[in-house]
Amino acid sequence: MANLTKQVTVAFEETMEEFGDNLVISKAFNTYNVGDQLLERGADTIWRPMPYQMPAFNGMDQTANLAASAGVTQLSIPASIGFQKVGLFQLSANELRDPQQVKKIMKGVMTRLESEINIACSDLAALSGTAVIKRTVAATGYDDISLADTLFNEQGIPMNGRLMGLTSKDYNAMAGTIGKPQTSGLQKAATAFEKAYLGPVSGFDTYKLDYGYSLAAATATGVTVNGANQRYVPVSTVTNANGTQNVDNRYQNLTVTVGGSTIKVGDCFTIAGVFAVHQITKQSTGNLRTFRVNAIVSGGGGSGVIQISPPIIAADSSPTFAETQYKNVTAAPAAAAAITFLNTVTTQVNPFWQDDTFEILPTQVMPMVGAGLARASATSAQGITVVLTEQAKIADLTTQFRADVRFGVVNKQPQQSGIILFSQT
Repeated sequence: MANLTKQVTVAFEETMEEFGDNLVISKAFNTYNVGDQLLERGADTIWRPMPYQMPAFNGMDQTANLAASAGVTQLSIPASIGFQKVGLFQLSANELRDPQQVKKIMKGVMTRLESEINIACSDLAALSGTAVIKRTVAATGYDDISLADTLFNEQGIPMNGRLMGLTSKDYNAMAGTIGKPQTSGLQKAATAFEKAYLGPVSGFDTYKLDYGYSLAAATATGVTVNGANQRYVPVSTVTNANGTQNVDNRYQNLTVTVGGSTIKVGDCFTIAGVFAVHQITKQSTGNLRTFRVNAIVSGGGGSGVIQISPPIIAADSSPTFAETQYKNVTAAPAAAAAITFLNTVTTQVNPFWQDDTFEILPTQVMPMVGAGLARASATSAQGITVVLTEQAKIADLTTQFRADVRFGVVNKQPQQSGIILFSQT
């Protein structure tokens, strides 16, 4: 394959040295490298295993429980390559006389690609996290983050590797709370005042985001569960005419009645009588489980079916072994149980998660060798590959350039991620 011209190669190499510096939330995601050939053969999708949750039993004689435990269920989730972001530009023969022109445009393109990767990661974190904290006040600092720590602890989320991304407005407000007593002599206060820096707070490593997803206020009113016994039974696979297929157990369809307006994707809610449990002990936390709307299945957001996360695994009616493994609530909702929305005011969201939750899956485009394109590629420290191609037009001596990044993002465990909403009513 033809090489890029020397001045373009130099500009590309120099800008790639800095590529990734602005990937704030992306760098907080784990990277999972699958391999381009495997992804192509799997239609750009690979199934990733979820951690086991296992029950414990009392007593010496475990004959009956041993028989049941033969049905241990391993859950998995699909991770797909869902994004291809492209930067385009062209330069005339006259413009190419100035090497700085090439470098400046290249820098602009790379900065935009970084932004697109950040947005994809931020949107996933904002829309898929199911642990929702509603605050009726503006961001204050420790008290806000400690609520996320308490919620995770009560639900049995691992204490290591906890992260939180905060919008610039909320991050700086928290830093201001710490930094205002500048005369305290504390290094934490001085750093917060001088650099608007929080650092670790209440068990979370915090990051300042330059982009925050804006979640619109819920508008649906008079929403109730339409029908009893809407519980979910997790299974690892199903068998149909196409053979044995993996099952994505992160979601469930829920039939609802809506009194007014419509439900939308991203809405956060609780269901009366459905309390969260600790994922290991299976004991009630005493707090209602929070849910997110992942999709509108039927009814257009009015009375009909919505897809929610997490699924309602109650293990309260002749449960399978898998239900006892992955139980996450105290009971299935009763018929006509009231649904209460938490996102009552439009605001930017602040995601938080445990480290083994989000992944970015990088891959690349591979133009054919000898197809008339000059090509170069470079890979960032996180494993994201940028492929730069160029092609000249003899008619007017213009050279066209294209920079491609391909990647996927996935939330492997929605129950181990959440969001904080400030200034709600």
